[in-house]
Amino acid sequence: MAVGSIVEYIDQSRFICTVCLQDKGSRLHLLTPANREVNLSPKRTLLISGARIDVGQPRDQLLQKLQQIERLRITLKKEIDVKEIWELIRDEEDVFDHRYLAQLAFGEDATEDHFSAVMRALFENKLYFKMKNGLFLPNSEDRVEQIIRQEEEAAERAERLEQGGGWLKEVHQGKQPRAPACRKDVIHLLIQLALYGADADHFKDGKELLSHAGITDIRQSRSLLIALGEWEEDEPLDLLRSGIDTAFSRKQLEASAHLAVSGFPECPREDLRSLPILTIDGPSTLDFDDAISLEILDNELKVGVHIADVAAVIEKDSPIDVAAKGRASSLYLPRRDIPMIPPDLSQGLLSLKKGHDRPAISLLARFGMDGTLLEYRFVSSIIRVQQQLTYSHVNENLPNISQFQELHRLAEILHQKRMDRGAMNLSLPELEMDMDEAGTLNLKLVPQDSPSRMMVAELMILYNELVAEFCLEHHIPVLFRGQSQPTEKLPLDEKGYVFYVFQQRRKLSPLHISIRPKPHSGLGVALYTQATSPIRRYLDLVLQRQLSSFFAKNKPVYSEEDLEEMRVSIEPLVKALGRIQRNRLRYWTLKYLGLHRDKTYNALVLDELKKIPSLWDLYPN
Repeated sequence: MAVGSIVEYIDQSRFICTVCLQDKGSRLHLLTPANREVNLSPKRTLLISGARIDVGQPRDQLLQKLQQIERLRITLKKEIDVKEIWELIRDEEDVFDHRYLAQLAFGEDATEDHFSAVMRALFENKLYFKMKNGLFLPNSEDRVEQIIRQEEEAAERAERLEQGGGWLKEVHQGKQPRAPACRKDVIHLLIQLALYGADADHFKDGKELLSHAGITDIRQSRSLLIALGEWEEDEPLDLLRSGIDTAFSRKQLEASAHLAVSGFPECPREDLRSLPILTIDGPSTLDFDDAISLEILDNELKVGVHIADVAAVIEKDSPIDVAAKGRASSLYLPRRDIPMIPPDLSQGLLSLKKGHDRPAISLLARFGMDGTLLEYRFVSSIIRVQQQLTYSHVNENLPNISQFQELHRLAEILHQKRMDRGAMNLSLPELEMDMDEAGTLNLKLVPQDSPSRMMVAELMILYNELVAEFCLEHHIPVLFRGQSQPTEKLPLDEKGYVFYVFQQRRKLSPLHISIRPKPHSGLGVALYTQATSPIRRYLDLVLQRQLSSFFAKNKPVYSEEDLEEMRVSIEPLVKALGRIQRNRLRYWTLKYLGLHRDKTYNALVLDELKKIPSLWDLYPN
């Protein structure tokens, strides 16, 4: 029976000294120095004294005796040098009980009070011993050094969080305090919280940091980053979450600068500089990667589609190629562009700028006046753009310039032929955002079916279709793009064109990219690939390398296995970029509407959704 014994156990990392009032076998009924009665399983006890005290005496006397015993044991604990005990037995790979260790500390006459003191000392000082099942295992010297380092790091962490929290508290109050030495660490924690919330890698540290600043809502981390000038008000959080590189490394920039001044490598090219070549793009375009030309003869049209020969400058596995592959595509966002290739190349040496000689991969095609394709060929060329035009300029001058009229007429014929082969016209105006010099946000709809855009689109589709045909015919490994028939073709009814397009797009089959060709139902072509934007799309650059190696009578740069591996790695990146673009457009649209809540807009209900994210869900204040 344990009645009257001094019983010690651990509760919430504290030693509890008690006296046993009742022994019920499976439970001990105990009294604590605070005059609380508790029930405890015998399995949880650390020490049960052999000596007994009279539990029948008055409660105040019993408590006084218990408190006296506890004070004695705490006093004895302070006399113990844990390190000294450890040094005596550290080389022994064995576990020791409290009795043996107490005898090392106090001699052979050690009492139960000494046993308790040793257990308390070793439990509180976890540097030198590990406690398990009431026994103690001495830590190795390496483990002791590791624990010391961990404790130092923990102390430094606590100091950083306290200093950083104090700094953020003043920032949150609108002050401009001097940044602490731990500023970089604080900013990193804030960014993690703002991007990932409770899923942040160091959420606990970030939460504690804000707690020191008197902030309980972790969403305030974004506001703090804006106040500190680390982020803009409209920082693209989804872009930051993606991990996509938004800047080029020093090594990549140096390599780009070297290429930009080195010019183009010498190789045989067909001289097409006498052709009336022009580009048609948006007013803000700087990376011109495609151009067109037209010669009007008596009975035929000679059409040229000229694509910047990026492969001639950027070698496979070079620093710039590695950077481009890691990005997969240029990303064009409102107020921010992230090029696939550094600007001194993408907007400089590689860009088809007016008046500059540039290498290209040119499609030269002969058409009958009725739009029948008579013949075509692809060549490595040298070209010189004579006119740098915008879509609006071409539209405005279409009635007056025969070259524009013939290009538009041919584009309409090509478009109709595709429609006759089952292509689907699902074009809608694109929403574009711009901000004027005064900082006013503007949204506008840009039609995608204007004459100039149709001309460019049809000629690019033609180029890609014929490249696919050319590569298949000459056994050049490439990634083809195909699309099965839609699950259903819907009629255009009284609900209108916009509703029809929205519903029909839902019925489209997913795009299929493969080394094996298949028809592209959406475009109405038997074969298709993409090769017209090598400055902006990495897979276009890959295809261009395959063409260039064929022209040079070399073996393909990439095998079918290489292309399949590349597809697997790049497809997810391209999809992620698409999501980022859509989310950013949604963000600016919601922000625009939020700034014009007093206005009324007509809207078409496309669907009923349970919940869609608002601006405040995407970017909470």
